This record gives sequence, structure tokens and C-alpha cells, in this order.
Amino acid sequence: MTTFSLKLIAIISMLIDHITAVFVPTDSMYYLIGRSIGRLAFPIFAFLIVEGFYHTSNVKNYLKRLGIFALLSEIPFDLAFYNQKFYNNAFEWSNIKSDLPKMFSDNEVFYTLINRFMAHQNIFFTLFLGLLAIYLINMAEKKNMNNMFYTNLINAAITIGFSFVAAFLRTDYSLLGILTIVAFYLFRGSKPLLAIALVILSGGNVIQALSAAAIIPIIFYNGKKGKSIKYFFYVFYPAHLLILYIIQII
Repeated sequence: MTTFSLKLIAIISMLIDHITAVFVPTDSMYYLIGRSIGRLAFPIFAFLIVEGFYHTSNVKNYLKRLGIFALLSEIPFDLAFYNQKFYNNAFEWSNIKSDLPKMFSDNEVFYTLINRFMAHQNIFFTLFLGLLAIYLINMAEKKNMNNMFYTNLINAAITIGFSFVAAFLRTDYSLLGILTIVAFYLFRGSKPLLAIALVILSGGNVIQALSAAAIIPIIFYNGKKGKSIKYFFYVFYPAHLLILYIIQII
């Protein structure tokens, strides 16, 4: 199974998850099925981030791409998932149509920005932070390869630090996303340890624990790139979110 094949599985899984989250009632059996299928996506993306780190010729350009698409995807992400209502600090539901005019009121700009557009950040932010974390961990390992205790101490500090940043920014999958990417970096080459890490990081959530099933397609990864449609996978994320939003308003 090539990188291209894994990306397709992750994208299809993510699409099913997002369609379910937006359109299927939470008390429906189909909601449970759709969200369960969606658990496959992030572990595969995390695996590909680590593989991309090892195979890219320029990590900084890789980070730049993720950062740019994180920013480009944020408004489509908010529109797709928060266009009708959101849960604000007052624990009340509010409609975006009533919020938008407040953007032009000096005393409401900060409130609206924080509670609407900063409530939850898209997955590209998590992938960006995760890649940056393993990049720094890798640098620390190379610099202190003769002192494993010191290296492990630095690695732990980097992991905890980036986990807190992800939690503070409220990125998708939050600190668990960072921990997953770091785990895939540290346990690279050991599929059993990766599966165990995914189950542990599920935090006892049965549906989230199904993410460990992502190890099955990963096991068949042959290390080859496959078809090269580089930017399709980047563009697909904000594009499909915009389409979901358009379908909602129609």
C-alpha cells in the first residue's frame, strides 16, 4: 500500500466523519457508524506526517505548506461546523447571522472573534504543531545522542509544551493529536506499540479506541509514494468543508 493509497483511505474516512457530524442526528445509529469510521483518518494522517518528515527534502517548506493551509482552511472549517450555532462562554446557543453584525461594533469584536472563530481550530494546525514538535525532537536527539537521559528530558519537555499549545489553541484533537504524532515518531517501525499507544490515547472512549484499527492499512504500507497528486490532498480539506457549508445553507 502506497502513500497515495493511505491518503485516499484517510480522506474518505474523514469525509464520512464530517458528513455524519454535519448532517446526521446524534441519536441516530448512522451517526455512531459514521463517526466510528471517521476515527481511522487522524492516525493515518499522523503516520503520514512522520513518514513525510523522514522523506521530505525540506522540513521548513513542509511546515510552511501546513501553516498556509491551516490559515486557508480555518474559515471553511468554522462555516461548516459552526455556521448555525455555537456554544459560547455563557453556555447559550447563538446564531452566526446575529453575530456577524457585532464584528463591526468595537465592544463586540473581541468577543465575537474569540467565541466564534477561535472556538476550535482545524486539523492542519494540529499537524503543523505535531510536525514542528518531532522536528525539534529529532534535532535534540542528534545534538545529544551521547546523553540519552538529557535527550529524553528535552523530548518530554517539547512534547508537553506543544501539547499545551494545542490545548490552548483548541486545535482539532488537541493535545491528544500532538501525543499521537510524537508516538508515531518514537515508535516508528513497531506497529504493535503504535496500536497500544492509540488505545491508551483514546482515554477510555470506545469510539475513539477504534482509531487503533488504522494500524491495519498502515501495516500494508510499502514505503512507496504511489501516484503524485501533491496539492490535491491539501486543497481537498478546505474545499470539502466549503461544499458542506453550501449544502447546509441550500
